[in-house]
Amino acid sequence: MRLSRAQKHVLLAMANQCLLKSHRDIEGNKAYKLHPLEGPAQDVAPAVVEALSGHGLIDRNKKFPAATYWLTEKGKGLVATLR
Repeated sequence: MRLSRAQKHVLLAMANQCLLKSHRDIEGNKAYKLHPLEGPAQDVAPAVVEALSGHGLIDRNKKFPAATYWLTEKGKGLVATLR
């Protein structure tokens, strides 16, 4: 599987304790943000999250208004090869 630079960045950040969250506003618009332990959150393109999720590398809880994502076992295995 070939990952883009942005996809690798998100996976490695999640492995290093950053939280990936999707935030919905009152109109139902969704924004993805990568939250480091310190510093401001970074925007993540929806296509990056959709691709990682579609490949089974990440999963999420179904919370509203902010769902939290985590690495699946498949995602953890792939991260080990990236390091």
